[in-house]
Amino acid sequence: MNVKTPSLLSCLLLLTGCATSLPPLQTVEKVDLKRYMGPWYVIACIPTFIETEAYNAIENYRLEPDGTIDTMFTFNQGDFDGPPKRYNPRGFVVDQVNNSTWGMQFIWPFKSEFLITHLSPDYSQTVIGRNKRDYVWIMARTPQIPEADYQRLRGELAAQGYDLTKLRQVPQRWPAK
Repeated sequence: MNVKTPSLLSCLLLLTGCATSLPPLQTVEKVDLKRYMGPWYVIACIPTFIETEAYNAIENYRLEPDGTIDTMFTFNQGDFDGPPKRYNPRGFVVDQVNNSTWGMQFIWPFKSEFLITHLSPDYSQTVIGRNKRDYVWIMARTPQIPEADYQRLRGELAAQGYDLTKLRQVPQRWPAK
């Protein structure tokens, strides 16, 4: 038997034992679904493959009579004048008490985890996360938010274990009203 084998196995077991998993994300205490519906501008995200070059990204929610959430995600790909893209996943409220845990279905029968981890009292800003910390979305009712709010939300994400080097600010440019 190779003398190095037990040492190597011991090191691997030690490293595996030292690996820590992050605790589950805490969702907000209560979401009024009717207030939550409507358009949300994507301010920043750790993007999925479809939104790595998204501009003017908006997520729009509509509560259906059956309790599901019709979702329309739109953006321009590549730049502000890029081709428009549209995706229509269906949301399902999993936690019927707090309404802060959803499943989002892009392809049947698979549902992605959708956790509302931050919601301002006036429903003007929200953060959607996943326990894997692989994706996250900072969204607002307006195309921009104050820099102080953005930095505070970044701080919350860092404290939750997100890798902020992957966070991408989504360019938003809209005509003045």
